[in-house]
Amino acid sequence: MAQASPSASAGDTKALILDAALRRFAEHGYDGTSLNDIADDVGIRRPSILHHFPSKEAIYRAVLKQLVDDWGTLVIKAVRDPEKGWDQIERVLAAAFEFFENNTEFVRLVRREAIAGGPFFDEIATTLQPLFDQAVGFLEREMKAGRLRKHNAPQLLLAGYGAILSYFSDAPLITVLLGSDPLSPEALRVHHREVVELFRNALDPR
Repeated sequence: MAQASPSASAGDTKALILDAALRRFAEHGYDGTSLNDIADDVGIRRPSILHHFPSKEAIYRAVLKQLVDDWGTLVIKAVRDPEKGWDQIERVLAAAFEFFENNTEFVRLVRREAIAGGPFFDEIATTLQPLFDQAVGFLEREMKAGRLRKHNAPQLLLAGYGAILSYFSDAPLITVLLGSDPLSPEALRVHHREVVELFRNALDPR
C-alpha cells in the first residue's frame, strides 16, 4: 500500500489517490468504495482527498480518463507507422497484450461497468467508440484491398476483444481450469502466441 509522505508534492499525492482509487474501484466497484477507504490506502485523511478532488465521482471520472487516455495513446503508437494488412494487426495485438498485462485493474473495472451497467458505462462506451470505429474502418479498407481475408469487421473485433480482455478478467477461473497461473510470464507468452496464430489463420491471405 502506497503511503503519502509528509513532504509529498500535490502532484505525487494526487497520483497516489488515483492509484489507490483504481485498485479499490476495480476490486469493490464504485458503490463499494468510499472516500475513507481511498484515504486509508493512501495514508491521508478524507479532507486531504477533497483538497484534490471535490467528490468520489470526480475521482472515478479521473481514473477512467487516465486509463482510456493511456489505452488510446498505446493504440495510436501502434498504428503510427503506416503498416498494411496483417503486419499492422499483429502490432495492435501486441499493444493490447502489453496494455492489459500492465493494467489488470483496468480490465476488471471495465468488466464491472459492462456487466453491471455501472454509473459511467455510457461514458466509457462513448469514449471508446471512436477507437472501435477507427479499427473497423482499417479492417474494412484492408479487406477491400485484398490484404486481409474478408470477415465481418465489427464481429471480428469483438472476438479479439473477448480473446484478450476476458483472459485477464477471468484469470481466477482459468487458474482453476488449467491448474496453473494464467498470468505467469510463460502462460502469457503462450496465450499471446495462440491468439496471434488464431487471427493470422483468419486474416492473413498469404
